[in-house]
Amino acid sequence: MEKFSALLIQEIDGEITSDIQMITLDDLSEGNVLIKTSYSSINFKDSLAVMKNGGVIRNYPMIPGIDVSGTVVSSDDSRFTANDKVLITGFGLGVSHTGGFSEYVRVPAEWVVPLPDQLSEKSAMIIGTAGFTAALCIDALERNGLSENKEARILVTGASGGVASLSIAMLKGLGYKNITALTRKKDTINKLQQLGASEVLLHEEFMPEKIRPLGKQLFDFALDTVGGDTLAAVLPLINYGGSVTACGNAGGLGLNTTVLPFILRNVALLGIDSVNVPMDKRQKIWQRLAADLNSAEQALINEITLEEAPNVFDALQKGQHVGRTIIKF
Repeated sequence: MEKFSALLIQEIDGEITSDIQMITLDDLSEGNVLIKTSYSSINFKDSLAVMKNGGVIRNYPMIPGIDVSGTVVSSDDSRFTANDKVLITGFGLGVSHTGGFSEYVRVPAEWVVPLPDQLSEKSAMIIGTAGFTAALCIDALERNGLSENKEARILVTGASGGVASLSIAMLKGLGYKNITALTRKKDTINKLQQLGASEVLLHEEFMPEKIRPLGKQLFDFALDTVGGDTLAAVLPLINYGGSVTACGNAGGLGLNTTVLPFILRNVALLGIDSVNVPMDKRQKIWQRLAADLNSAEQALINEITLEEAPNVFDALQKGQHVGRTIIKF
């Protein structure tokens, strides 16, 4: 191949610029598997990557995109051969290693997941890091008692976002009946109910003027994608012995809370990382995403071209983005 297109982020005279450029394989990070991109997806982390002081990219130039699915072109590793369908999420992709917003991606074989038979390249990116994170949250809650009670009262925060909206669809598909969605966006109520929410709460009505150390025990489990004051407000409302997963920081990095939910109600706060998950667990979760956690058909999807990506970054930063946006190459 001669040249191909990619979204390139550069630092020029102290300013961060991003535009689509024609590049060559020499511009890609090192790796022993070369993949022709079919789809990528846009996550909140990607929107931070194009910002100055976004805290994601430290070395420029860089191609963002923390997700990719596609077809192996060549491989120096015996686990993969030409024409294999594969996907990659996490590790250093799109952060310290050139990522998925490119027609070609080159990565270490240790990062590559064979595409499960039940998934297409498109459905894999509808799921993407957001769905992978949602599945990790659900898996953690199930291992902490959720699977024993289909009537459990479950709260999902940041409900219109990618992780949360996919979580609602997955929980519904698993047969959980009492799913409460918490959102800032009134115009998404009907969509959230269609996904599987039995109740939708608006953030402005949910948040108290002052967060008390303990409140009424309204929920058995919670899947928090926001962090900050939202997570602090959720913890005092969890039933004795309940659990909360934390996987996001759009609401802030701080957590102003007390120890009372933990020492008086035996509440467990479970941290969820989707970047450095070991490959054996990663493959098991993707097999579930192809089976009982497959929510691709229920997801709120917007399909775009690479040229349209900057508009989505802006919407994510302004809190105006809903569901999942995938890029078709």
